Amino acid sequence: MNDINHISQRNLLLDLHKKQSDMSKYLEANEALEYVKSNDRIFIHSVAAAPQILIDALTNRAPDLENVELVHLHTECNASYLDEKYSKSFKVKSFFVGSNVRRATQLGIADYIPVFLSEIPKLIKETLPIDVALVQISPPDKHGYCSLGVSVDATHTAVSCAKLVIAQVNKNMPRTYGDGMMHISNFDYLVEHDCPIHTVEVPEPTSVERRIGSYVAGMVDNGATLQMGIGAIPNAVLASLTNHKKLGIHTEMFSDGVIPLVEKGIITGELKKLYPERIVSAFIMGTQKLYDFVDDNPGVMMMDVSFTNDVSVIRKNPKVTSINSAIEIDLTGQVCADSIGIRQYSGVGGQIDFIRGASYSEGGKPIIALSSVTNKGASKIVPVLKEGAGVVSTRANVHYIATEYGIADLYGKSLQERARMLINISHPDHREELEKAAYARFNRLI
Repeated sequence: MNDINHISQRNLLLDLHKKQSDMSKYLEANEALEYVKSNDRIFIHSVAAAPQILIDALTNRAPDLENVELVHLHTECNASYLDEKYSKSFKVKSFFVGSNVRRATQLGIADYIPVFLSEIPKLIKETLPIDVALVQISPPDKHGYCSLGVSVDATHTAVSCAKLVIAQVNKNMPRTYGDGMMHISNFDYLVEHDCPIHTVEVPEPTSVERRIGSYVAGMVDNGATLQMGIGAIPNAVLASLTNHKKLGIHTEMFSDGVIPLVEKGIITGELKKLYPERIVSAFIMGTQKLYDFVDDNPGVMMMDVSFTNDVSVIRKNPKVTSINSAIEIDLTGQVCADSIGIRQYSGVGGQIDFIRGASYSEGGKPIIALSSVTNKGASKIVPVLKEGAGVVSTRANVHYIATEYGIADLYGKSLQERARMLINISHPDHREELEKAAYARFNRLI
């Protein structure tokens, strides 16, 4: 009996010591950011998980810092560190250009690193070592596990590799399962601050977007595994899938549009080879309804993007149907999806990862979906890409192109055949101009 009491007392002392040790990690934001030094490379948590209170505290330290390199994917935050008055303090290199860094990138204040989404974790491990990671997590559970919540992406790797990790602990961060579930011992300093997670309302699709959604939905087979992003066209596609069966999701991100299909039993994932009956994603962004949906939901697995976007992983699922977008496409099928001429607009992202994965999947269909014209009426199907435009997907990668005028299957087609098919799905107001350009290029009517 004495031995049992001794063991019990020892365990109580160990628990008390652990709690005291954990409590010593808790600091105010300005105190935690004092650990940042000049010349550090800092990773900032992605998309809706960007820890604004830590970012603000970092910006407040600008007068004391020089040549601090900030790296991140797309972030939904007030990127105050991009103010020109901080140019000696902070150098920004993003892996994807979101709206908050777009102007600064185009002006040369910030910079962009072209990289496949799937390779960002490898880049961090091998080429861009992280000194400090600033992240946002859920509070620890009774076992000491926290969650990276709505964004696991490359953040899981950054936390694992960083020399120092500072985390905002937010009770509003959804607890999601998968790679983002990490023990509190992975975080060096904790800043308690509860605030709403950034939300995005997706607008109702226009009539053009609904027509595109209907065309694309007609290509989706029962039992397909879907990849699609956020926006009006992906939501229009999802809204048109109400008569489908046994669909699955393996994607880099998703938004609210999947919820009705899960509730109606259309998305079940039962035919997937990897994580059957579960939605697999690397990050999410949407409304509070979406965050409530993923919170403590074992049917959703949030994984490192080196897994979700690995071509060898994607191809294992059946009938992978990837739906991506473009800024413009030339008559041979070259896809510009990240720039407007020389102006950087977004990034390479995961388009190639999923185009290749879908093309290798048995019964897979890689689709590029876009409206035929810009909001100013300019054709998105063009004779040649704008000078300086980036080719994200080469003409050899491209399979299906969808506009509100139909679908062109370019796979295995010659240059002249491609031009004819793309002209057929361009806006009627621009077809004569495109036909003349094709004649000038190929020296014959097509």
